[in-house]
Order: sequence, then structure tokens, then C-alpha cells
Amino acid sequence: MKTSRNFLYGSLLLMPAALLLWVFTYQPIVATLYHSLFSTPRGRRPSVFKGLEHYERMISDPVFWQALTNNLIYAAVTIPVSMGLALAMALFVNARIRGQGLVRMAYFTPTVLPMVAVANIWLFFYAPGYGPIDQLLDLVGLGQNNLLGSPSTALPALIVITIWKEAGFFMIFYLAALQQISPTLIEAARLEGASPLQTFRRVTLPLIMPTTLFVMVNALIGAFRLVDHVIALTKGGPDNATTLLLFYLYEVGFQYWDTGYAAALTVFLLVVLALIALVQFGYLDKKVHYR
Repeated sequence: MKTSRNFLYGSLLLMPAALLLWVFTYQPIVATLYHSLFSTPRGRRPSVFKGLEHYERMISDPVFWQALTNNLIYAAVTIPVSMGLALAMALFVNARIRGQGLVRMAYFTPTVLPMVAVANIWLFFYAPGYGPIDQLLDLVGLGQNNLLGSPSTALPALIVITIWKEAGFFMIFYLAALQQISPTLIEAARLEGASPLQTFRRVTLPLIMPTTLFVMVNALIGAFRLVDHVIALTKGGPDNATTLLLFYLYEVGFQYWDTGYAAALTVFLLVVLALIALVQFGYLDKKVHYR
């Protein structure tokens, strides 16, 4: 009797959280999977069952494959570079330097800027002819470049903006992790004759691995959910050179109003993120040293 009462009491306590989890997480996933099997209703024409037709269309869609390729390149560059830069900045501002607070604020400022301000800043930086970047390139005879308007440079230009904006955000987590390391461990390594590089590799890096895993997961999710930068700066152009998966999903669902195909794209994106997260938590979590 007491066990049943405890079970009922625990279930009632968990019910609000479970209800919110179902309404805002699992129910949308199930609904998206359901709608990906049906055509888009238009006017008085109801949706009809299409089976895997949307997924077959996805396989033969050249824009989808270009968006996927762009997104993989974008993630492969932005994730390691932004994480490495964030760690380097955290190590720098964690040391005893003059103006430490100002340096930390300077590193973190890009993170808190609204996207509209970031877009205006970088549109000016990338402006052909009079932008600061093009003027520097003109000094070495490489000026007059439309960096956001050329298919060969538009995606790298977008990658630079993302690294500039996200490195300061990741730095905060690394800085917090570095400050949790006991100074006695560093002193012990130095007394044993370890060089600064050996101390970082054998002591600091293993102890901040939980933070590294956390930052990596967030960076991965951010790389595949980027859409505001693309809308504000390039709108997927030129010639789909900066079209990423989520932006293509947005175009299909809200501009072309093809909700069935957009649902199929959403399912594909969820599967990709789930598989990558499974690898991260299944393999990398074994290499994390929790204290």
C-alpha cells in the first residue's frame, strides 16, 4: 500500500514535466514524421498519403545535396576553429594580465550583439571597394572583391562571421572550467618538471574534457540550426552557395509552402543530429574524465 502511494505521489510530481516534454518535444517529432508521409494540403484539396515519395524526391534534389554539402563544410570548419579559439582566449584571460576584465568583455561582446547589428557591421566590412577588408586586400593588389556576392567566397565569409560571434560564447564555458581546476595540481606538475605544454596536455586538457564535450554538442547543434545569418546577409545566394539545411527547410516550408517536403527535410535533419549526438556521447564520453 505504501509502495503504491509513493509511486502515485512520484508520478504526480513528474507529470507536469512529462506533459511539457511530450507537448513541446515528442509530439512535434511524431507529427512531423506523420506529415512527411502526406502531401501538402492546398485550399480545399486535402492532403493525401504519399508514403516515401518526399524522401525519394530528396534524393534527387540537387539543391538539397548542395545545402547538405555546404552545411557539412560549414560545420567542419566552424566547430574546431571556434572551439580552439575559445580555449586559447580562455587560457589568455585566465592568466594574470593587465586589463583582464576589459579583455574578457571585448572577447564576449560579439556574443551579445543582436543579429541585425552583426549583419550591418559585417556588410560594411565586406563591402567591395570601401570596406575595411577589401581596402586591406587592395594594398596587396587583391581588392575589388564582392566577398558575399561571389560563390567561391560567400560561404567562407559566412564562416568567419560565425567564428567571430561564437568563440566568445564558448570562451565563457572554458574559462569557468579552467577556474575550477585546483592550483595544487598545476603546482604538482611543475614540481615534477613538466613543461607548460606537458602540463596543459596531461593535466588541464583532461580536466576540462566535460566542458569540451558540452561545447562540442552545442557547437554542432548551432552549426545545423543556423538560419538568421543566412537570411540577414546572403539569403542563400549567390547560386545557393550559402544555402544551409535549415535555411532550405525554411524556404521550402514558408516560401514555397510545401509543408510535406519540409517535414521530410526536418526528419532527415533530426536523424543526422541524433546519429552525430549518439557518436559523441557513445564514443567521446568514454574519454571524458569526470571529477
